[in-house]
Formats: sequence, structure tokens, C-alpha cells
Amino acid sequence: MPAPAHTRSHPATPGSVDIRLPWWALALPALAFVALLILILNPADAQAAGGDPAVTHLFERAQQLVSR
Repeated sequence: MPAPAHTRSHPATPGSVDIRLPWWALALPALAFVALLILILNPADAQAAGGDPAVTHLFERAQQLVSR
């Protein structure tokens, strides 16, 4: 049994792009970006294991530059 073919209700015009994204395709990346930004700006809330002091110093310096 063949599947029915979906046709457009209106013909495409040359040079136009028809892109439709669901709401969550924009909301989820934005939410992830905000969550990571909050963790970067307030590293006291992040409970990571103690690492290399050079990496810690680099993150502290980056936080100082962002907070200016």
C-alpha cells in the first residue's frame, strides 16, 4: 500500500525559505546557555572537585574580566 504524498497548499516562490521550528527548538538551547552562564558567573554554587590550580586561576581571571 503506497503512502499518500504530501503536497504544499501554496507553491513556493523562488528565493524564499520556509523553515518552521517548534518552540522548544529555541527554548532548550537558550535555557542551557543561561544555566551554564549562571554557573560560570557564580562558581561558588558549582561543587566541582578540586582541580589544577592553573585552571582555577584561569576561571577566576575570566570571571573578573566578565564582571567588569
